[in-house]
Amino acid sequence: MLKVDTIGKDIKKAADIIRRGGIVIYPTETVYGIGANIFSEDALKKIFAIKKRTEDKPISVAVSDFRMMEKLVYTGDRERRFIGRFLPGPVTVLLKKKEIVPDVLTPGTDLIGIRYPEHKIAIKLIELAGVPITSTSANISGEAPPKRVAEIKIDADYILDGGDCTGEPSTVVDLVNWRILRTGAKYDEVLAALREI
Repeated sequence: MLKVDTIGKDIKKAADIIRRGGIVIYPTETVYGIGANIFSEDALKKIFAIKKRTEDKPISVAVSDFRMMEKLVYTGDRERRFIGRFLPGPVTVLLKKKEIVPDVLTPGTDLIGIRYPEHKIAIKLIELAGVPITSTSANISGEAPPKRVAEIKIDADYILDGGDCTGEPSTVVDLVNWRILRTGAKYDEVLAALREI
């Protein structure tokens, strides 16, 4: 397992690995995540294996801007108002997916979780990879997500060391059924917005 000693020094290398179907662990404003090209079926299978995650559990996607998000999901005025208030940031939004999104990411549902992280390394990684990447915590399923590199117990092709993350997971919001599925960062603000918008 490799480590980047200088923050951001090898983001380009990490992006190249993702483009080639590899697996990269990267920092976000919440916890460390596992990144892979969402259009590489082999890479997605590796993630399920690495995390020891059953394939009936969905995996969210991280994007680097709103344009990339719009290619993956359907949004209306109400959803866009919510998204504009909280993204980029530590909130995952569930929206109806477009056909381009691989079914392996969304077993049994037509919704996909979208993360637009507020973290320079994560954003640069996605931009340089040129594709949306997976956004799932870098841990074995059921174990605590890592907030620093020293806590990572799973293997990957590359690790981007961005220092300590907050350790607080994102709040997950279903914007189709307008409800919170997981409490996390900015929970109170999200709850208030769901009542207001």
